[in-house]
Amino acid sequence: MVTFVDQVTLHLKAGNGGDGCTSIRREKYKPLAGPDGADGGDGGSIYLVTDPNVTTLLDYHHRPHRAAESGGSGAGDYRNGARGEDLYLPVPIGTVVKDHRGNVLADLAEPGMELLVAEGGSGGLGNAALASRKRIAPAFHLLGVPGWSGDVTLELKTVADVALVGFPSAGKSSLIAAMSAARPKIADYPFTTLHPNLGVVQAGQMRYTIADVPGLIEGASQGKGLGLEFLRHVERCSALLHVIDCATLEPGRDPLSDLKVILGELEAYEVPAGQTPLHERPQLIALNKVDVPDAKELAEFVKADFEALGYPVFLVSSATTEGLRELNFALAKLVTEERKTQIPAGQKRFSLLPQKQKDSGFVIRPEEIGGEPVFRIIGAKPERWVAQTMFGNADAVSYLSERLQKLGVEDALYKSGARRGSTVIIGEGDGVVFDWDPLVSSVAELADGVDPLDGNARRTNQQRRQEYYDMMDARARGRAEREAVRESSVFVEDEIE
Repeated sequence: MVTFVDQVTLHLKAGNGGDGCTSIRREKYKPLAGPDGADGGDGGSIYLVTDPNVTTLLDYHHRPHRAAESGGSGAGDYRNGARGEDLYLPVPIGTVVKDHRGNVLADLAEPGMELLVAEGGSGGLGNAALASRKRIAPAFHLLGVPGWSGDVTLELKTVADVALVGFPSAGKSSLIAAMSAARPKIADYPFTTLHPNLGVVQAGQMRYTIADVPGLIEGASQGKGLGLEFLRHVERCSALLHVIDCATLEPGRDPLSDLKVILGELEAYEVPAGQTPLHERPQLIALNKVDVPDAKELAEFVKADFEALGYPVFLVSSATTEGLRELNFALAKLVTEERKTQIPAGQKRFSLLPQKQKDSGFVIRPEEIGGEPVFRIIGAKPERWVAQTMFGNADAVSYLSERLQKLGVEDALYKSGARRGSTVIIGEGDGVVFDWDPLVSSVAELADGVDPLDGNARRTNQQRRQEYYDMMDARARGRAEREAVRESSVFVEDEIE
């Protein structure tokens, strides 16, 4: 049965926004008293919150699908839809959040941090909110925007001050049980520890945490034993304590060769950029199991060799607690010095979503699908507006065209080479496909190939003046001709009389 999970993929679905409402108020003697359709409610968002009482991702291993509540639809008589309730997911301190491509989005290393991972959709406007001087009684409303949906990966990296590393059965679990109130599983066979154990140690007025990780063996970096997978729990530790078994009877092993093997495996582990490699961090040596006579003799024999390498060395026994007090205060002093060099925590609340000031931007990407050129529009606002539009309603489609024109989409399409009838897609993937029909007449003339700003097609003032003179001359000739006809008609009438 799985009791500890340190990596899980969450499938999240934020709440959808509620639809607006189209409604006309009716009163006595006023059957059409104006629009009163209300707005839809916003959908609920999903947050990750670090909780000191949560130590594993086991709950999300069993239930990886999480969804927030959707907003309610608006109604007549100005009744807005209910807002969807937000969903808060507690995670352990030290959880790293990654997107589906493996990029690190956030590192939740402090208690109480909140991270918005899935934003709920905004509710659609009712026809009362859409009314204006030009549009007195809109016969449409806006739909609710779908909430964000996708996958995020949670990876737990234990937060501790000191990490215990060493071969399996070196006595790491016994040592953490002797120094703290932790009660890990202890047995006399290798790989008893299958997941990290944390313990809180008190040294006078000083308190620090230690972590016991599964044992390493030679070749762990190539996947032998439990591999280096659990070493990610050591990444945050300020110092390492090598626990070396001086009572082992395995052939080919001795304290110095054990330390050399462990250092080689630590050097093979790649830490994230900006962190100190594990083998370069402050390290201490604990020669364990000195309650065994032969082990104590061996420990005293090799102690000078370890000290010659520059390591502080302690002879300890978890069974008799010999040497644990000195080791405890030495670790506390080392942790105190390391904490002084740490950078204070940054901001407590932040969001994964794009900032609002970038919301109005969009790009037009020329593409070719099936040999036909198309123009794809990518942007938060155009995509959201399309999702809000009722395409079965002509007024709603007209409203969408006005919004896109005000945003500058038509001018951008013309500059990208689009013409009347070109295929335009809004959004990624299938998106919304339509044939471009410019709304503004000037853009329509440009799209039809007639450039009103072309210098060759425009008349100069001299040409206009000449045309005016020609027109006046033509009128004068016309008057003269009509006068001549009239005079000739009078002469004929006199002859008839």
